[in-house]
Parts: sequence; structure tokens; C-alpha cells
Amino acid sequence: MAGHGHPPRSVLRADRRQRPEPPESVNGAAAEDAALRLLERRGLKLVARNVRFRGGELDLVMRDGSTLVVVEVRARSPSRYAGALESIDARKRGRIVQATQLFLAAHPQHAERPLRFDVVAYDGSDVQWIENAFDGF
Repeated sequence: MAGHGHPPRSVLRADRRQRPEPPESVNGAAAEDAALRLLERRGLKLVARNVRFRGGELDLVMRDGSTLVVVEVRARSPSRYAGALESIDARKRGRIVQATQLFLAAHPQHAERPLRFDVVAYDGSDVQWIENAFDGF
């Protein structure tokens, strides 16, 4: 399965220029819209959005050059105990990986592409784009 030859792990991009406004009321759809705009401005191309499989969902599936990028979008209000990034625990990562395997089986044209898992996290008014946020395979 794809996944080899991707860039160094955990490249954090705090994007302060021309970033989309974070959602006023923290909701998933608004955060996904803002994340999509951010990533498209950075050159990524949308492949699929809100892909649901039994046991998991993929928020955004994008291409960065030849690399397939699975993007988890998280939004939390600043008053929440755990931040957006911290809310992606091992169980959630496992669901994302499982859904990715099903996506690749359903879309074999992407199966041989390098694969990367990114996170776009909104904590109140702060946004972080973390490339290679976790390993999947």
C-alpha cells in the first residue's frame, strides 16, 4: 500500500497570512470550508469531501502534487478542556486509517500514490495546519 517516501514527519505550519477566518461558532462544516480554502490557496486540489465508510469518515481527501493527502479538520472553542489537536486520539486515528484503506480500495487509481495524513486544527481564533500529523501504515 502507498505511504512511503513522504516528507519529514510533523511539519507544522502556523499560517498567519491570508488565512481564512475560523468559524465564529465552532462547527464542523464551517471549519471544513475554511480548511478547504486554506489548503486550496496552498496549491492542494480537492479529491473528495466528507467520505463516509462504516466505522469512519474522511473530512477532506486532497492531492498535493502526486501525494494523496487525507485531512482531518478539528475545531474546538477555547473553553474546551482538550484542544482541537489533542482531540485526535489513537482511536480516532485508527478510524481515519481504516476509512482511508476503504477509500483506496474503492478508488484504486489513488492506491499507489504516496500518502500523507494532515490535520487542520482550529482552537478558537488560532489555526494550525500540521502536515504528516500521524503515520497511518
